Amino acid sequence: MIICPVCDHVQPEGTECDVCGKRFPSSVASAAPAVAPLPELELTPHAGGRDAVEAPTLPELDLTRLRSGPDLPPQVVPELELTRAPATGAVQVALLPELDTGRAVDDGVRAAPAIGSVVCRYCRNVQAEGFLCDNCGMRLPRTRVVAPVAAKGPGGADDDWKPCPTCHTPMRPGRTCGECGVRDREEA
Repeated sequence: MIICPVCDHVQPEGTECDVCGKRFPSSVASAAPAVAPLPELELTPHAGGRDAVEAPTLPELDLTRLRSGPDLPPQVVPELELTRAPATGAVQVALLPELDTGRAVDDGVRAAPAIGSVVCRYCRNVQAEGFLCDNCGMRLPRTRVVAPVAAKGPGGADDDWKPCPTCHTPMRPGRTCGECGVRDREEA
């Protein structure tokens, strides 16, 4: 794959970008012209960068590098047990009087489900249908009305499968496809 250095477009082949027209450098290496050294320049020999450099120490500076010595054997502390903490005993726990540990009293009022036109909470677009906002693409607070499920007979287990409208994988009506994730919109 070729990635354009100008517009980051990815394409499988070609000598120029399909989007911006930038010409790609050819993959065939052209013969490099022979370069002759200039006679007036001094040639500096370099032996791979591992040459010894003479650097005397300055007498006014202290040597701060620690010298490595023999490793000391590990010391055992007999009064310290690393595997278990002693029992703490009975500790009194005082409850905070200002901390509310319960829920509010239920008043029985419920929010009405959003059926019909809904308002997007991000861009305030009013939309009558769909689960995604047509203006900004965010999910709308829409409630799906589910039809009551009828009891199936003993032989009706395989009859409720149908192909997914997108990828045609067998799926159950009213559920999400296991392959592509599209939710089936079965009319009730």
